[in-house]
Amino acid sequence: MKIMNEVLLAVFAGFAVGILFSALKLPIPAPPVLSGVMGIVGVYLGGHFYQWLIERFFQ
Repeated sequence: MKIMNEVLLAVFAGFAVGILFSALKLPIPAPPVLSGVMGIVGVYLGGHFYQWLIERFFQ
């Protein structure tokens, strides 16, 4: 339930930022294509993988 609340808050915050940037006629502060989004996902997963490696082999 907590994760779903975080996801919904993130979507709402992104939606609000999208409206604000569009109203101010600024470029949207997000990757314009799927490859950019997947790059962000890769960075996130790499960080978690690093933490897993440290906990698994060095503690």
